[in-house]
Amino acid sequence: MIRVSVIGAQGRMGASVVEAVKAADDMEVAQTIGAGDDIAAVSPANTDVAVEFTVPSASLGNVLSLVAQGVDVVVGTTGWTDGKMEQVKAALAKAPRADQAVFIAPNFAVSAVLADVFAARAAKYFTSAEVIELHHPDKVDAPSGTAIHTAQAIAKARRDAGSAPMPDGTQGEAASRGQVVDGVHVHAVRLQGLNAHEEVLLGNTGEQLVIRADSFERSSFMPGVLLAVRAIASGSHPGLSVGLDTLLDL
Repeated sequence: MIRVSVIGAQGRMGASVVEAVKAADDMEVAQTIGAGDDIAAVSPANTDVAVEFTVPSASLGNVLSLVAQGVDVVVGTTGWTDGKMEQVKAALAKAPRADQAVFIAPNFAVSAVLADVFAARAAKYFTSAEVIELHHPDKVDAPSGTAIHTAQAIAKARRDAGSAPMPDGTQGEAASRGQVVDGVHVHAVRLQGLNAHEEVLLGNTGEQLVIRADSFERSSFMPGVLLAVRAIASGSHPGLSVGLDTLLDL
């Protein structure tokens, strides 16, 4: 049995993880840590993998603490930057175990991961690309980590292909053109009734390709979370890994 501790167990995603672990035949819930609880209660003595779903302002500190305590971590909190990940790499270099692991995923929904991969593969064939992400009003970051990751993947694919810069086409004020991530415009929608949705629009003269992924409820993320827990528990992914695509046969 894989002993799984959940950090952020009182939150919406954390509570879903707790229920998913309970329902898994090969896992058991070890510790549930909520706001105000001592994360030091999670240790290799009681935990094989910790799953961290909190908020961006707390996530880095939680992960660094768990690494220092010798615990492998699967992270679903968004808001990760290159600078934060460098801090995790530095912590892993000094970790109690040489094979210690941290896995960070911008999104655990298989549909969203595939949309990201398909967008990157298609990007070099189109003149223009934009990303629209749509979420519930309580989401704390905008744009989402998934949308930023998608934009970065599109930009890299275009750089690798030697593509020309995308034409903006905006005349006059451009205040509503969204955040620009590596030259790709990313638009964030927050609307009651939504859960988690992303559209990638790719255009050429006279044609358009739309790639869309929809997660209607949090249960859609749980197979990806459990996949990551099993992969990290197996010891096959030491160090820092980013993205569920690294665990899928793509």
